[in-house]
Amino acid sequence: MHSSAAAPPGTEELDVEIVSDEEMALIEAALALAAARPLLSPAARRAAPLSCCAAAGSAGDIEDPPPPPTRRSLLARFRERRALAVTDITATEWCDKQMEFVLEHGRPKRTEAMKAGSDRHAQLEKEVIERVDVAIRSAEELWAVKFMNFIVGTNQLLFDGITRELPVIGVIEGSWMVGVIDEIRMPTDGVSSHPILADTKTRSKPTIPSEAQKRNGRSAPCIAVLSAKLLQLMCYKYLWDNLITNKFPSENFFSYFDLNPNYLLSDDVKQYINSLGFHAKTFEDVLKYFKVTCHTLPQSQEQLLLRYELQADHSVLEEYQFPYDALWLKDQIQEALSFWMGAREAKFVIEEERWKCQFCKFASNCPRIGSEPR
Repeated sequence: MHSSAAAPPGTEELDVEIVSDEEMALIEAALALAAARPLLSPAARRAAPLSCCAAAGSAGDIEDPPPPPTRRSLLARFRERRALAVTDITATEWCDKQMEFVLEHGRPKRTEAMKAGSDRHAQLEKEVIERVDVAIRSAEELWAVKFMNFIVGTNQLLFDGITRELPVIGVIEGSWMVGVIDEIRMPTDGVSSHPILADTKTRSKPTIPSEAQKRNGRSAPCIAVLSAKLLQLMCYKYLWDNLITNKFPSENFFSYFDLNPNYLLSDDVKQYINSLGFHAKTFEDVLKYFKVTCHTLPQSQEQLLLRYELQADHSVLEEYQFPYDALWLKDQIQEALSFWMGAREAKFVIEEERWKCQFCKFASNCPRIGSEPR
């Protein structure tokens, strides 16, 4: 049983990705390429891991002149006292400039296909989760309910073998990040006790994957389409495993999000918590339950699952498994954060990925497109 609450001002609804026929063709070729050539060598995989420590200020040389004034970073302007979402990172990986347009001008209107995908995710959630309404009166209560939803979801995973729409939070490379794992499933082989993370993408047409692969021989666009989806699942795995293997940074959490650990929960929230078999008076009481739960869970499998299904009848078109790649993930996260933190300007897509502009709703306003000769 999960609770639902009205989102406070400033939060965003995360869109479900819908895969077009063109994307599917690119994905199929990318998978063929990935099968023939691993992303990293064994030596590269032994490189420095991602950092799960919150960023701390570093003192510069006392003789250094003060830096010139700069514009506030996108992180400070649009995510102040909020965590980055995993989808913020994947959208940045797709195109910096498009992400900048979204932040400054808002998201384009959702298409019917996107709405259909969202409806399907809600339907999948209902298959395993019962939602109840809880009145939320503060940021502390919002987080308390999220932590309880995590506890309920992970208990369901251990007892029923599956849970969906599980909220996760953690620090990656010094930045707080949140996400919602589409599906976590316990293996049924009787051998492994480590759950597998999965994500479901919906398609409007039943294109046969092998035929799509034959129609497209380009490699660069294929990798570009596939990498955002791989990145999303790898971020989820990192956040899940980090909650289990590392101590949750409570003090930094309270400080960054400006939360009061001694906040007294309302009767509505306490009643919801009591209905789940727990007793809590303060926000910190809930956090303690959350941290204990995290350390009773197993790490996830190294193999991740990406599933494509048809919107019309929800039949599975194809499932792909791919390995977690820590070094590739670290590189992608650092590159995205350099944009969000203002260390660099937004980049246009590289020449080999100019085909992305055909699908961008902001193309008519993009300086790169506008500067090109007609």
